Amino acid sequence: MKRRTFLQALVGFPAAISFVPALEASHRPDHQIEPLKLSHKEWKERLDKMQFYVLREEGTERAFTSPLNEEKRKGEYRCAGCDLLLFTSEMKYDSGTGWPSFFTVVEGHIGTKTDFKLIYPRTEYHCTRCGGHQGHVFNDGPKPTGERWCNNGVALRFVPA
Repeated sequence: MKRRTFLQALVGFPAAISFVPALEASHRPDHQIEPLKLSHKEWKERLDKMQFYVLREEGTERAFTSPLNEEKRKGEYRCAGCDLLLFTSEMKYDSGTGWPSFFTVVEGHIGTKTDFKLIYPRTEYHCTRCGGHQGHVFNDGPKPTGERWCNNGVALRFVPA
């Protein structure tokens, strides 16, 4: 992060917001998808401890701990909370960051919001069906999009083709 960006973020949120990438239509939620709303207790029963931490409490798994980081087979990456298709194997690439990374998403299946947890703004993304936290998107990915959708592996379920 550049020093000026960091200082503007400290001064106030309005100055920092200008550094968050604008949402493109393909990254806005698809309002045709029926939302899945469960109680806190129902989510606790449905997910394991780490999945609950990431998907429901917006946590992050440790880098290089997910087997999906090394997954090379053709298939689909679905939300571990509700099984909504989020990515395909054709969208995946090795970012070297330790988390499964993708250069684009399935249109309409991801919603984004600005996250200030580390003081400076980041774009956080969630599954549009269940609202489960998936990860963050950065502008340092490969062509053609230049985006890196950095996902928690525990928030995904891989379905081989």
